Amino acid sequence: MLLEQINQPKDLKQLSIEQLEQLAAETRQFLVEKLSVTGGHLSSNLGVVELTIALHYLFNSPEDKFIFDVGHQSYVHKMFTGRMDKFDTLRKYKGMCGFVKRSESEHDVWEAGHSSTSLSAAMGMAIARDMKGETNRVIAIIGDGALTGGMALEAMNHIGHEKKNLMVILNDNEMSIAPNVGALHNYLGKIRSDRNYVKVKEEVEYLIKKIPAIGGTLAKTLEKLKDSLKYMVVSGVLFEELGFTYLGPVDGNNLPVLMETLKQAEKVEGPVMVHVLTLKGKGYSPAEEDSHAWHGASPYKIESGKMVKSAGPPMYTDVFSNSIIELAKEDQRVIAVTPAMPGGSGLMKFAKEFPNRMFDVGIAEQHAATLCAALASEGMKPVFAVYSTFLQRAYDQVVHDICRADLNVIFAIDRAGFVGPDGETHQGVYDIAFLRSIPNMTLMMPKDENELRHMLKTAVEFNDGPIAVRYPRISGSGVSMDEPMKVIPIGSWEVLRNGDSAVVLAVGPMIPVAMEAAELLSKDGFQLRVVNARFIKPMDEAMLLQLAKENIPIITLEEGAQAGGFGSGVLEFYSHHNLHGMRVKIIGIPDYFVEHGSVPEQRAEVGLTVERVVTEVQALVPRKRQRA
Repeated sequence: MLLEQINQPKDLKQLSIEQLEQLAAETRQFLVEKLSVTGGHLSSNLGVVELTIALHYLFNSPEDKFIFDVGHQSYVHKMFTGRMDKFDTLRKYKGMCGFVKRSESEHDVWEAGHSSTSLSAAMGMAIARDMKGETNRVIAIIGDGALTGGMALEAMNHIGHEKKNLMVILNDNEMSIAPNVGALHNYLGKIRSDRNYVKVKEEVEYLIKKIPAIGGTLAKTLEKLKDSLKYMVVSGVLFEELGFTYLGPVDGNNLPVLMETLKQAEKVEGPVMVHVLTLKGKGYSPAEEDSHAWHGASPYKIESGKMVKSAGPPMYTDVFSNSIIELAKEDQRVIAVTPAMPGGSGLMKFAKEFPNRMFDVGIAEQHAATLCAALASEGMKPVFAVYSTFLQRAYDQVVHDICRADLNVIFAIDRAGFVGPDGETHQGVYDIAFLRSIPNMTLMMPKDENELRHMLKTAVEFNDGPIAVRYPRISGSGVSMDEPMKVIPIGSWEVLRNGDSAVVLAVGPMIPVAMEAAELLSKDGFQLRVVNARFIKPMDEAMLLQLAKENIPIITLEEGAQAGGFGSGVLEFYSHHNLHGMRVKIIGIPDYFVEHGSVPEQRAEVGLTVERVVTEVQALVPRKRQRA
C-alpha cells in the first residue's frame, strides 16, 4: 500500500499523479475504517482528501503555513504529518485531538474549534512574514459555511485592503459543478494569473493613456468594458471587488485540475481566492447520501452505515426539542433562532412544524443574539438555541443588546458542562461565570429531563427580562414526565435529601453525584443534606440565610468553572450580608482548559466525583456532627 510509505509530507512528493490518486483511495478507506471505531468528523474529511494531498504535494509544510478553519477537516493533514499511528486514539482521553493542535505537531500552525477564524489568522501570519523578511506562503482553507461568520468577512475586507500575498482556498461542499461554467472560469483564471498577461495589460493601458486628447477617455471606456465583462462571466465578482483575484470554481476532487489551479494561484501577486468544489462524504455512500448526519459521526458499522448507539433515556436535546414544540403550539409568539445548528440543537422537528417561526441564521451568533433582542422588543418570545461554547461568541450582544435593555429573550443553552470527545474548544463550562455577572439575567439548570420541561415552560411564561436554561450533552435519568408542564417559582431551590452534618448545593448533573456521596457518608455516620440549586441566578436567598443560622458547612458542586461560577455566587452572597464565619468549599472546574476524553474521564480529572465529595465532607465536618 502506498499509504504505508507516507510518514511526512516529503514522501508525497516522490509519487506520480496516478499514484496520488491511488493514495487518495487508500486514504478514504483508512478514514472509513478508523472512524467506524472512534467516531469523528467523517464526511468533511472524505471530501478534502485530494485537496490535502495537493497542498502537501505542491507546498512545503510547516514552512508554508496551512491554516485550517475550525480544523475538523484536518484528519488527512494529520495522516500525512506523522500521526497515522495515533488514529486509534482519536478524540480519546490523552489521545489525538479531533481538531488541529499546535502541541501535537509543528505542521499544526493554528488551532481553533470555532469557525471563521482562519482568514484573520492568515492575515496576521502574512504581516509577520513580511515584517521578518521571509518568503513563505500563507494558505487558509475555509468552508463555505464559515464565510457566513462576520469575522471572516471582516478579515476579507482587511486582506483586500492591504494586498498581502496570501492564498484563500474556499472549500465549497454544497454546490454541484456546472462543467461549462467551470471550464470558462479555469480558462479565465489561467489568463488572469499569468504574469506576462498582467504586464502586457498594464503596458497597453499606459500607452493608450499617452494618446493625445482621447487617450484618457478611451482608457476609461475600456476599463468600463472590462468591468462589464467581468460582471457578466465571473461569479466570484464579490471577491474581486474585495481585492482578491478569484480562480474557480474548480473540481476539488479532481487532482490534476486542482493542482493546475493551485499552480496558477501561486503566481498571483496579492491575495487570491481559489474556489474549490468538493463532495462531502466522497467515497463512502452513506456519508455521500446524508453528509449532514455524517458530519460528526458516532461509531458505526462500515457495511450497513448504521451508527452504533446505546439504548436508554432520551438526550436532553431531544427533550428540549419536543417540549419547545408543545410550548409553541400554545403560544404563537414563540420563535426559534439558531446559528447553523438546527440539527445539533434539536430544532429540525420544530422547523417542519413551524417553518415560518424557525430561523437558522448561519454561523452568526452575534447576529442571532441581536435578532432575538429585536424580536423580543416587538413582543415575540424568541428562543435562542445555542451551544454553550458558541454563545461565547455573542457575549457583547448578550450584554449590550439583550441584558442592558432587559429584553425577554429565552436562551436554550445546549452542551452546558463537559462535552467529551470535542474537548477544550467546545467545553460548555464558562457560561455560568459570564452570564451570572450580567445584570437582569435569570439563569437555571434542571436536575433531570422532567425539570427541563418545567424550566422551558417557566421561561416562556416569564416576562421580566432575559432568562436562560442550560442543559448538558448527556442522556436524561429516565424519570417519568409530568403532564402538563408547570411554572417553577423563580429563585427557588429544592431539598432532595435532609441531613444536618453538611449540605451540598448541587447544580444539574452534579445532583446524582451528591446523592450517591450522601448514601456512602450515611454509612459512616454523616447525614448529608442535598439541595437542587436549580436557580443559579437569582439564588434562593431565604435558604442561604437559613443555612447561615444553622452554621452548617456548605459544599457547592458544579460542572462549571470555579472562577466566577455558582460557588463564587454563594460566597458573594455571604460576603454581601457580612456573614463571614461560613465554611464554604467550592468544587468545580479549576483554572485550566480540560482536553478531550469521555465525560466521566473529564470529571475524574478535575475531581467532580463521589469520592471527592466524600473526602471534602469528612474534612469539613467535626466529628461531633456525625450521627450514629
